[in-house]
Amino acid sequence: MSARPTIKDVAARAGVSKGMVSLALRGAPGPSAETAARVLRAAADLGYRADRAASSLALRRTRLLGITVAVRNAFHAELVEELQDAAEEAGYDVVLAAVTRTRGERAAIETLLDSRCEALLLLGPELPGAELMELRRRVPVVVLGRRPRLADPGSPGPDVVRASDEVGTRLLVEHLVGLGHRDLLHVSGGAGDIAADRRAGFEAAVATAGVRGRVVEGTFDEEGGAAATRRVLGGGWTGTAVVAASDRIALGVLDVLLRDGIAVPGRVSVTGYDDSLLARLGHVRLTSVSQDAAGQAACAVRAAVQRLDGEDDPGPADVVLVPRLVVRDTTGPVMSE
Repeated sequence: MSARPTIKDVAARAGVSKGMVSLALRGAPGPSAETAARVLRAAADLGYRADRAASSLALRRTRLLGITVAVRNAFHAELVEELQDAAEEAGYDVVLAAVTRTRGERAAIETLLDSRCEALLLLGPELPGAELMELRRRVPVVVLGRRPRLADPGSPGPDVVRASDEVGTRLLVEHLVGLGHRDLLHVSGGAGDIAADRRAGFEAAVATAGVRGRVVEGTFDEEGGAAATRRVLGGGWTGTAVVAASDRIALGVLDVLLRDGIAVPGRVSVTGYDDSLLARLGHVRLTSVSQDAAGQAACAVRAAVQRLDGEDDPGPADVVLVPRLVVRDTTGPVMSE
């Protein structure tokens, strides 16, 4: 069996130094386009594959990005796929730590730190702002999908990558108002920052549109959506549209409405948030808001890598992407009296 080709072999075949090969293979600045192409061609011809373990030991780096993921959150699963792709393109790998009903975020984060992850990508974390700031002093931290409330905004907090919840909820309300709805219900996701931003966005949007808006508290799951819907129906709610704070909440709302024989969208229109795989299922076809998972992942990995590469620190980034309305079958015009 022939010996595994080394970086020295690639350098000899391409006629460049080993350092130049390393730069070219990582896509780092330095080699000209012609030199980089020659190195890549030589590596391909030889069947060269970088030994990540050896490289990491030599550099005393692991090149691992740690990701916390709520296993029951369909949007998080989609984000993880995109983050994996973005990390690979940047020359990193990812380690996942699950957040479940019995295993909280703190335990998941400690697992990632114990695994020597160089930076953390936290998906919609519920940790208080003070803990996020303290964590950021240990490793680079990028928060996805949430704008943390910091007690001291002047102190360095984590980098943030998110889609604008204010814009997203406004798009939903404008869509429903355009269909003639004048009495809207928002089923919230509870007390967290994400729920608060979407609740505030809903309240601002209905006020601007001059229509009635009511908020009922729920939780970010199907059970929370179902329980909230049963409460308002039991109280005699006669509105015509529901703006749920997530797709999972919307599924709980739909379940109760359909079980009670309330036609969707004939009698009540329902919207979700996240445009997750659940929303796209053929028997659901939920109108929702897309948060651009690929765009968030690319920005998050870029922010983490910039910190790890020691680039000038301009202060915490707050990257806000514009969400997109996706109209499907659960919304329609108000029924005429």
